[in-house]
Amino acid sequence: MKYGMNLLLWTTHVTQEHFPILARLKETGFDGVEVPVFEGDARHYQMIRRELDNLGLRCTTVTVVGPEANPISPDAAVRRAALERLRWAIDMSATLGAEIMAGPFHSPLAVFTGQGPTRDEKQRAAEVLRQAADIAEQARVKLAIEYLNRFECYFLTTAADAQELVRQVNHPWFSSMYDTFHANIEEKNISRTIESFAGSFIHVHISENDRGTPGTGHVHWDETFRALRKVNYDGWLTIEAFGRALPALAAATRVWRDLFPNPEEVYTQGLRFMKQKWEQAGQAA
Repeated sequence: MKYGMNLLLWTTHVTQEHFPILARLKETGFDGVEVPVFEGDARHYQMIRRELDNLGLRCTTVTVVGPEANPISPDAAVRRAALERLRWAIDMSATLGAEIMAGPFHSPLAVFTGQGPTRDEKQRAAEVLRQAADIAEQARVKLAIEYLNRFECYFLTTAADAQELVRQVNHPWFSSMYDTFHANIEEKNISRTIESFAGSFIHVHISENDRGTPGTGHVHWDETFRALRKVNYDGWLTIEAFGRALPALAAATRVWRDLFPNPEEVYTQGLRFMKQKWEQAGQAA
């Protein structure tokens, strides 16, 4: 098992000013970090990789797409822009040495049509993401598409939706991921969801029901960890939490109040919680 921390708790763009945070995460016992890839060039990410290598931290990445680069757009030019955006993100992820590029890069956040996904949109997504998977294979970066809850997007909102998309793309370098926050809203049975989703997801976000410190809310944690054990999951368990430090990100994630006293609680208590629950789930098996 690998334990990670998503750096979106602090920033959408990692710079040298965040290096002390990386060092603290390493000292705390994390195996790696999840680096947001939203902007920047290869030289910038080479600098970040050198520091990760110096600290002995592995990494995954997370990225998104905007309306101007929407894989499900009916406009072919916008879909081409989406593929180029994904090409850039994959290249930067490879520069970082990332094992996985995760995120909801199937469609723009908080853009709605007033209805569910259409057959044409699903077909467009599969076509664009299959091409992205070809690029990812060459870069040796696995893709893990993320489904969100229905209040953040309309295109991919359940594990079943994500599994269907994985089947449509039908590429060995394209899979999905499981996020406890979104599943807590959308799934009716956590154990059954994880068991049926097994084989289609390669990454897990550990996120509390309020996006705060894992273990302080009402996510079905025991059920979650037992199910992950049952399906022999052995990838990343990465904490994803959001605060109010970054106004734009706080607005995007609908964080209007403080969900924890400080970031240190999130990653220190969160790591202890993950390890404890994983061990307990193993004993119960």
